[in-house]
Amino acid sequence: MSDSTSRKSLAAAHPAQSIPDENRVQYGIVLVITLVHFTGDFYSSFFSPLLPAFVDKLGLTLTQVGLLTGLVRLLAFMIQPVVGYLSDRYESRWFVFTGLFLAFFCIPFSGIAPNFYALLLILCMGSLGSSMFHPATTGMVPLYSGNRTGFCLSIYNTGGTLSFALGPVFITWYVAHFGLEAMPWTGILGLTAFVFCLKFLPRPQSENLSHLGFLKSLKTTIGPVYKVIFLIWLVMFLRAVTGQAFMTFMPIFLVNVGHPLPSVGLIVAFFIAAGTLSGLLAGYLADRTGFRKIFFISYLFMAPALMLYLYLPGPWVFVGAFVAGFSYWRRCLWAWSWPRDWCPGHGPWYPV
Repeated sequence: MSDSTSRKSLAAAHPAQSIPDENRVQYGIVLVITLVHFTGDFYSSFFSPLLPAFVDKLGLTLTQVGLLTGLVRLLAFMIQPVVGYLSDRYESRWFVFTGLFLAFFCIPFSGIAPNFYALLLILCMGSLGSSMFHPATTGMVPLYSGNRTGFCLSIYNTGGTLSFALGPVFITWYVAHFGLEAMPWTGILGLTAFVFCLKFLPRPQSENLSHLGFLKSLKTTIGPVYKVIFLIWLVMFLRAVTGQAFMTFMPIFLVNVGHPLPSVGLIVAFFIAAGTLSGLLAGYLADRTGFRKIFFISYLFMAPALMLYLYLPGPWVFVGAFVAGFSYWRRCLWAWSWPRDWCPGHGPWYPV
C-alpha cells in the first residue's frame, strides 16, 4: 500500500485532525522524532562499553554478562509488537515519553548498583523504556516525510546510530574521570531533551485498528505477506544475534588485550559512526535504486568485515571497526522500509 493510501486511511480515522501533506517533507517534526530516538539510544549505548567496569566492580562472570545482555536485549526488542499494538490502540504520547523517561532516568543509576541483581533490574527498566518509544516514533516518520520516506527514515536511523557512536565515547570518558558513582548526574542531559520534545512532538496517529484486538490487528496489518515479513524478521534476528555478540564481548576482549577503557569507547564509536554514515548513504541510494540492491551488497561484505575487525592487531583495530560498522549497520533501513511498502498499515505496527 502506498503512502497516499495510508494517509487516506488516516484521514478517515481522524476527520477532525490535520493529516500531513503527502508531498511536503516536514523536517522540523522529523528532527524532533529523531531527537527522541537519539536521546533514548544515547543512554542505551552506555551499557556495552561499561561492561569491563561492571565486571571489575561487581565481579561478574561471563555467564552473568551473557544473561544480563540477553535479558536487556530481549526487553529492548522482543516486546515491541505488544507496545506497537498499544500505541496504535491508544494513540497517545504517553508511550513515547514514558519510554524516554525510563531510558534517561534508570540507566544512569546502573553506576551505583550494589550487586548483579540490582544492575539487572535497573538495566531492564531502561530497556523496557527503549522498547516503548521505538514503535510509535518509527511509525510516525513516514507521515511527515512526504515523498522522501527513505531519506527521512535514514535521518531517523542516523539519530540512533549516531547516539550509539557518541554515547560510548562520552560515558567511558566520563567514568574514567568521575567514576561509576557519578553516572546519575548524566541524566540532566536527557531531562533537557525530554522537556524540549514534550513541547514540540505531535501526537502519534494510526489507522485506528483498536477495535480489532491484538491478533486481528496483527492479521490485518500484515495481510497476505506474512511469509515475507517473517523472513525479514528472521534475517534481522540473525543480524542482531551476530551484532550483539560483538557489541557485548568485544569491549571485554579489547580490555583484556590491553586497550584502556576510553580507547574501548572510541573503538565502539568508530564501529557505530561508520553505521551512521552508511545509513545516510543507504537512505539516499535506496530512494533511487531500491532497497534490494543495498541489502545484498551489505550482506555480501558483512561477514568478511566482521572477521577483519576481530583479527586486526594494534591500532589497525580502529580501521577494522569502521569497516565492520559500515557493513553491519546500514541494513537496518531496508528492514523498516520494505514492510512499510508491503503491509496494509503504516502505523506503529510495521517497524516492530
